[in-house]
Amino acid sequence: MSGAKSKPTELRRRRRSRQHGCWGHLIVAPLWVAYDANLGTLLRTCDAVGACLAVPRTPHYKEALARGDTLRQRRPCIHWVAPSKEGWLGEQRARGFRLVAVELADGATPLPRLEPARTPTVLLLGHEHHGVPDEVLTDVDECVEIPMAGWGASLNVAVAGSLVVYRLAGLS
Repeated sequence: MSGAKSKPTELRRRRRSRQHGCWGHLIVAPLWVAYDANLGTLLRTCDAVGACLAVPRTPHYKEALARGDTLRQRRPCIHWVAPSKEGWLGEQRARGFRLVAVELADGATPLPRLEPARTPTVLLLGHEHHGVPDEVLTDVDECVEIPMAGWGASLNVAVAGSLVVYRLAGLS
């Protein structure tokens, strides 16, 4: 090894020296999430991978993001979804976005086989207990399943979303 190691603050400055903008190629959409802590975690993950976050324009989501926003002024782009979630998804499809849901479903792609997003993509995350609504799943392009070795049936939605978006961003 040659030379001195860089300090963490110097590394962070080199990684991103500008403010976040809307990169628009990858949007994480936890449209049915109930637990506040998951939204703050997903906001941090979006920052880490250069994705945008799309959430409903409701008091629940606004309050949860205000509490969980540790990035403050340098946070990633947030798309406010209103009034209809399904209408917003239809608009994204019309704009050419691919819809990918994290869900246990017949024919789902195992996470290790998921290819990085090569076209604009919306990653849908469902409710912690009920998942993505069935009527939405019928219109997605791909479902992604996270293989699990333990007895649990699922992961926390922020953990699952983070694993999948890192893969879609081509960072894992």
